[in-house]
Amino acid sequence: MKKLIAFYGSPRIGGNSSILLSKFIEGVREIGKYNVQEIILRSLNINPCIEIYKCKETGRCAINDDFQMIYDLITEADTIALATPVMFYAVSAHTKILMDRCQSFWAKKYILNLPEKQKDGYFFCVGATKGQKLFDGIIMSVKYFFDTFNCKLKDSILVRGVDYKGEILQHKEILNAAYKLGKSID
Repeated sequence: MKKLIAFYGSPRIGGNSSILLSKFIEGVREIGKYNVQEIILRSLNINPCIEIYKCKETGRCAINDDFQMIYDLITEADTIALATPVMFYAVSAHTKILMDRCQSFWAKKYILNLPEKQKDGYFFCVGATKGQKLFDGIIMSVKYFFDTFNCKLKDSILVRGVDYKGEILQHKEILNAAYKLGKSID
């Protein structure tokens, strides 16, 4: 059975990006090809990167916290799903800490030349405003983040104009799209 890791990056339990990712996971589980592990980033003890660069020697971060478990899960995964709300035209703080700690994968790939197996990536993001460039910087960051562990961004669902807790539930067509996307992954 394939392995999918779903990262919930919202600081708010039951937030809109979390609901969207949950619908995707519902579809994934229905096809029955994946062992799904859901990770709520705010519930973990993951410290920010402090650039001691032990990872340049070993390919692994030297900080002993919950990221060590995350590192192993990412290494074993076939598919990664990530959800975050837009926070000042960027990802949430919890998501950003995860991204920064994956510097160890960057070192493993680009300094130590140790390959990771190919992975597929899916991204879900919800923002309150309707700005035309709302997701431009975030998508670029996510693509480079995924690249560190040899993950290709296959698809995204990006939602503008949704802010209040649970507001995404009023957008059945978007939730249905996330569910169908989950059912369609290979």
